[in-house]
Amino acid sequence: MRIVVIGQAPFGAKTLEALLDAGEEVIAAYAPQEKTGAKPDPLKEAGLKRGIPVFQPKTYRSDETFSEFAALKPDLVVLAFVTDIVPLRYFDASTQGAICYHPSILPRHRGASAINWAIMMGDTRTGLTIFWPDQGIDTGPILLQKEIEIGPNDTAGSLYFDYLFPMGVEAIIDSVKLIKSGKAPKTAQSNEGATYEPPCNDAVAGIDWEKSGTDIYNLIRGCDPQPGAYASFRTEKVRLYGARFHDISPAAAPGTILGIAEGGMRISVPGGEVLISKIRTDSAGKIDAAKWAAGAGVKDGERFGNGP
Repeated sequence: MRIVVIGQAPFGAKTLEALLDAGEEVIAAYAPQEKTGAKPDPLKEAGLKRGIPVFQPKTYRSDETFSEFAALKPDLVVLAFVTDIVPLRYFDASTQGAICYHPSILPRHRGASAINWAIMMGDTRTGLTIFWPDQGIDTGPILLQKEIEIGPNDTAGSLYFDYLFPMGVEAIIDSVKLIKSGKAPKTAQSNEGATYEPPCNDAVAGIDWEKSGTDIYNLIRGCDPQPGAYASFRTEKVRLYGARFHDISPAAAPGTILGIAEGGMRISVPGGEVLISKIRTDSAGKIDAAKWAAGAGVKDGERFGNGP
């Protein structure tokens, strides 16, 4: 089966390598164009290293790009971390269509920041879906799904790199085997329980200290490592990482710095306190919270302001 991989970043690269290692016939890879002076995308590097033709179109909307793709005569398109819009005609031009990896249990958490929102919304379980893309956003029929537990201290980073990344590559390999055997399901998604959330960026990453301590803790975890949940302190935007929540009686008003403890900085929140191990600011970069506090002359009893 002639496979084209469209993707980017380490996930795209690992998917390409895993398909080749499994003996699959990958005939081309499509990667983003790199910006001037930037390193090539890992998918491009992996393709060139393994002798796979690599294409980097400016847009998938042009007839020229589509004609070039159709000339490859693909049987299957594998979408492995795609942020560009790939028109439906690319999938129709493949004899077996296309499959796409998404890091949630669809139809819950459609959209570009599914891992972030699963934590931010307090989910205790998440997972991944391999689905057949259609013209909607993460709405196509489901091929397979896998679930995992979200631990109380998991972050978006730990969920992705420790679980959903390696599980996703494995799930794509399993999906290709099912397609080749003629046993790949196409189960329509239900609208019941469907959610769609916006990208996790600074528009949603600001901390409101009047919310519950659990909500604040989930926001910090869900925005770790990107974009970083933030609050204001004096005249700076301060991003918080490496949080732990302690369910105790609050010792001061929400947002109050209670002191530097072993492992980080204690901040009062409704229903308890959070311990923050890392801080990032424009002036200091990302550093240990205790080091930042010492350098900034932070005093116990000072308060963070809301992020928005």
